[in-house]
Amino acid sequence: MTAAGGEGPSEQALEQAAWLARNAVDCLPEGALAAKLSLGRPLRIKFGVDPTAPDIHVGHTVVFQKLREFQDLGHRAVLIIGDYTARVGDPSGRSTLRPMLAPAEIDANAQTYQEQALKILDLDPERLEVRFNGEWLDMSMESLFALVRTTTVGQLLERDDFAKRYAAHEPISVLELLYPLIQGYDSVAVRSDVELGGTDQKFNFLLARDIQRAYGCAQQVALTMPLLTGIDGKLKMSKSYNNHVGITDPPDEMYGRTLSIPDQSLSTWYDLLLSTRLDPALAPRDAKRSLARALVTRFHGEQAAGEAEERFDAVHVRHEVPQDVPDVEFALDGDSGLVHLPALLRAAFGVSSSEARRSLGQGAVRIDGEPVEEGMLDVEPEAIDGRVLQLGKRRFARIRLTR
Repeated sequence: MTAAGGEGPSEQALEQAAWLARNAVDCLPEGALAAKLSLGRPLRIKFGVDPTAPDIHVGHTVVFQKLREFQDLGHRAVLIIGDYTARVGDPSGRSTLRPMLAPAEIDANAQTYQEQALKILDLDPERLEVRFNGEWLDMSMESLFALVRTTTVGQLLERDDFAKRYAAHEPISVLELLYPLIQGYDSVAVRSDVELGGTDQKFNFLLARDIQRAYGCAQQVALTMPLLTGIDGKLKMSKSYNNHVGITDPPDEMYGRTLSIPDQSLSTWYDLLLSTRLDPALAPRDAKRSLARALVTRFHGEQAAGEAEERFDAVHVRHEVPQDVPDVEFALDGDSGLVHLPALLRAAFGVSSSEARRSLGQGAVRIDGEPVEEGMLDVEPEAIDGRVLQLGKRRFARIRLTR
């Protein structure tokens, strides 16, 4: 910890600030982080997450790792579980109002978020404080009026996503306009010195500084980290886009989904998730395998990573059938005596009829490793009974026909 006093930030504070901001996109205002680090006390580093889905994905860990870096330097992480802000829905980067979640679903998600986050952070009570913003956002109307008086509508409409929607005459709910205000009030409530998050939060973080000033509080530093693109290589990682890799995904799922990222995403994933540079001499296939092993090892252990890689190779390199394929019973149609494949796919894998037919048309369905002929919708019982049905690359079921 650096000492207080003097004409400016100490050399140690300047070095620490440069190291902490080395892979950040924004560290605002300029020079403020070094000044904070020179205060001679542990800083309060705020990171808020809204439990809108039950699991944390590896994109979240980019900020969690930065939070851990502050902890390792002796500072106090303040993890805010947004049980109340989740009831509003963060409009950042959105072109439409987020769907509302049931309170029970939010509460359940909040519990799993907390459990998963604690796998990454230092659990020392001197280094970690976990808060739920329902503690202070369940406020009186008088308190709410005081909060909304801190900000003008013009300020809110300067935000990029609001500005675009307003210019396009698209609806913006008053509830969405409230979100940046109540997120900013979180910074007042926990006396935040530094707030961490993705680049989509930059406006909210800077507005929080204005709100802190209005309440007579010291203003926080805004430190934003790059947003990790999902396995599609296009959109930011999000469960709602189904392009995520969850930190609680089974090892095989985590390994396989990581291998599916496009080549152009490799450098970013290495930088943000492994804190290392991609070796340009490494072939993309080998780089992805190394990345996938590293992620599975981090969340499941080295043995699980090795086993996941072996099972992947068995199925996708050597085209072997997995050993632990689940059995699925399916009733034979008594009228035709045939097995209708779309109905079988629905029963075995829970897909819709349209997805089943589309998969059959795309050659994504196999029986004992052999592709089902294009246009084939029905098969004889003996062609499927006791055999392994495969949908896509990673879904298998051994079919047991019943009469």
